[in-house]
Amino acid sequence: MERYFNSEQISLTGRTFAQAEKLAGRYFGIGPAEWLERRYDVRTLAFLEKHEVREGAFAQLCRYQVSRELKEKDDGLHFYRICLQDDRILNAVERAHSFIRLSPLLLYIAAHELVHVIRFDRGEGNFDAPEEEKSDEEEKVHRITRNMLRPATDTDLNLVLDCFSSDYRIGDLVRQS
Repeated sequence: MERYFNSEQISLTGRTFAQAEKLAGRYFGIGPAEWLERRYDVRTLAFLEKHEVREGAFAQLCRYQVSRELKEKDDGLHFYRICLQDDRILNAVERAHSFIRLSPLLLYIAAHELVHVIRFDRGEGNFDAPEEEKSDEEEKVHRITRNMLRPATDTDLNLVLDCFSSDYRIGDLVRQS
């Protein structure tokens, strides 16, 4: 059964992405004006198209090309959509028996997805990489995300980072029955 973020959780998501943008900006040297050049939006499960829903993940990054009519000025014009999988995120928090809190988990997810957006925008990662290369990209992004979040760490965020670093990954909480 699909579960959706409530209005409080949606508001928390907005604040969390703003915090993740600031951390990513400091880490990558991106000023507030430059964030406007990074074309991305964030959607929660209630607003996703069917192809944007992904089993076994907290979020999915989709890339969209601008239609041919609008593409004349910039042939490579595209934007990213960060598709949050509310039900999986909420289930992970519940299954973790309260040792993982929603706010730090959302911060990790937001930071991780923004690192992908930045790397793909800069050509440092390949959005269309073959499957065998995607796990290497995920490891790089995880390492960068950990380093980027280091200034913001507290006990709750450290628990999330520990789960992503151990053999027992927090993603396993999604797949448990």
